[in-house]
Amino acid sequence: MSFLTHLECSACGLELEPERLWNLCPQCRKPLLARYDLEKVKLSRGALSGREQTLWRYRELLPLRDDRYRLSLGEGFTPLIRAENLGRELGFTNLWIKEEGVNPTNSFKARGLAVAISRAHELGVRAVSIPSAGNAAGAMCAYAALAGMSAYVYMPKDVPHPFIAECRALGAEVTLVEGLITDCGRLAAQHLAEDRRFDVSTLKEPYRIEGKKTMGYELAEQLGWNLPDVIIYPTGGGTGLVGMWKAFAEMEQLGWISSRRPRMVTVQAEGCAPMVKAFWEGREFAEPWENARTAADGLRVPAAVGDFLILRALRESRGTAVAVTDREMLQSANRIGRTQGIFASPEGGATLAAFLRLRRSGWIADGESVVLFNTGSGHKYAHLW
Repeated sequence: MSFLTHLECSACGLELEPERLWNLCPQCRKPLLARYDLEKVKLSRGALSGREQTLWRYRELLPLRDDRYRLSLGEGFTPLIRAENLGRELGFTNLWIKEEGVNPTNSFKARGLAVAISRAHELGVRAVSIPSAGNAAGAMCAYAALAGMSAYVYMPKDVPHPFIAECRALGAEVTLVEGLITDCGRLAAQHLAEDRRFDVSTLKEPYRIEGKKTMGYELAEQLGWNLPDVIIYPTGGGTGLVGMWKAFAEMEQLGWISSRRPRMVTVQAEGCAPMVKAFWEGREFAEPWENARTAADGLRVPAAVGDFLILRALRESRGTAVAVTDREMLQSANRIGRTQGIFASPEGGATLAAFLRLRRSGWIADGESVVLFNTGSGHKYAHLW
């Protein structure tokens, strides 16, 4: 099934054997990345065409060894929609939307948690824990339920009620915390020893990124193995952006794509923009954002474990970072809905808001191809409308 060979620290390069549970690098406490023997992967692009239309179509490039432990609700291979109506209104002819809101539990988080919980299941985990602003928790709970695992969720108490209700309905024990996701993370860490809980926080285990990287594989496949000029991605913890950047490198080594890369764009909320600030200040790491606030719960992440990986991908791709207002997000989400029939989350709306700013500045030129990521459904944010 898998050509996984080892885990590698993204910072110090330490190599670890993959058949045991790891969180961060034991040497420097930075994220671990899964590595594969890509020279042994004798899989052609054409061989994918007859496979199931889920992220598991790329199974050789995912970490699960034994298919008996695969947990699936049909995640991945989401539509890549040519936004013709929206493009016509904006006078831009090559605009696409990757619609992640149709994933199980209605967000892109299903990708990462499907793979992370499947691998944890294979390695004998019986209880999992996550601090979350909403969608990641729902996804973890769904796959934990499939595996028969106990699930423990720590959420800011002011998250929209549908997120809380979803986790409880899926059998999780939910703890509501006064504060932000970073406060949830501290409390969750204190309780990890109870019931031998395994931490599946963003980039604090090595396999969520493997599920998220399949967005990059799908983009390439759906566009005939030609990557777009620009990808605009709403960034909280940044696993998806880092995962796609990893996928592009893997695909080049497999001979599936050329060395050409999209320019990667991080979009954050003006009320919580640590990556944007660090990018424009030329920093390698981002300082925690004080008094983070935004209506887009997925963007209310004041500190990201993988900050240096996000910033590295932006700079290597000649990309950029943009902060937008909550008003711009919601107006843009409504514009996507009115023109394309997609009920986008505020995070998805943020990508269009960033696109409009980058068009006005001339950073995105006529004739370029651009993919916006709508990372979740607007239904869980109905209170904002």
